[in-house]
Amino acid sequence: MKQIAILLCALMVTVSQGRADQHIPDDVAAAMRSADVVILGEIHDNPQHHMVQTESLKIVSPSAVVWEMVTEEGAQRLAQKAASNPEELSRILRWAESGWPPLSMYYPVFQATDAPVYGAMVPRAAARAAMERGAATALGADAARYGLTIPLSTAEQMAREADQLAAHCDAIPESALPQMVAIQRLRDAVLTRSILRATDETGGPVAVITGNGHARKDWGVPTFLSRLRPGLKVFVLGQSEDGSIEGEFDAVIDSPSVEREDPCFAFETQN
Repeated sequence: MKQIAILLCALMVTVSQGRADQHIPDDVAAAMRSADVVILGEIHDNPQHHMVQTESLKIVSPSAVVWEMVTEEGAQRLAQKAASNPEELSRILRWAESGWPPLSMYYPVFQATDAPVYGAMVPRAAARAAMERGAATALGADAARYGLTIPLSTAEQMAREADQLAAHCDAIPESALPQMVAIQRLRDAVLTRSILRATDETGGPVAVITGNGHARKDWGVPTFLSRLRPGLKVFVLGQSEDGSIEGEFDAVIDSPSVEREDPCFAFETQN
């Protein structure tokens, strides 16, 4: 059964076309400025969400930005040679090979701040290892610290598996669901590790660009941060489409949905 959407937030505002800068309320902006870590969720292919992230980075003025879409190696290459145009940035980050939406959507976000980029994308090899041997094996020595050696509660495991099944249009075998959950936990852990490293190395504040699934407070990155560094003040912004979002956030900004192909069509053609 598809998980029922939960919307627990301080407030919800709507972004209209081209006006993201005027739809970040003053109290949300103030909360961002006072936080040590600002997690900016998104639906990856919604350009309005990246407008909101761009304006948020200008508000926060972070000392570092952690990117779900950038590998550690890509961030290191970028630190050695700053990019002056989208083509160069794409080449340095090997964006075309990454599988993310076009860099044109994200380029304004990269341009919003000169703060160093920290990579938190799980490489394909590590994702495959998580599928085959579990998230703890893929993270190596850090697995225990990030809680990956401890099974989730039965209720949370079931909820996460239901979420993964719905996200894949009920078209993947149930036997694959535990591995999908393991990869999600691994990605949460890698994001958290990069956030903590960025905080220690730069002093913060740290901004995070990631999907809503990793941003959510009920089981995403914030749960890792609260356990590992309870003193950090974390603010989480979720971004919905047409009022729809799953998870818990400190605030939610709503945008119109974008036209996209039916995500279930690819699964249907495989049957």
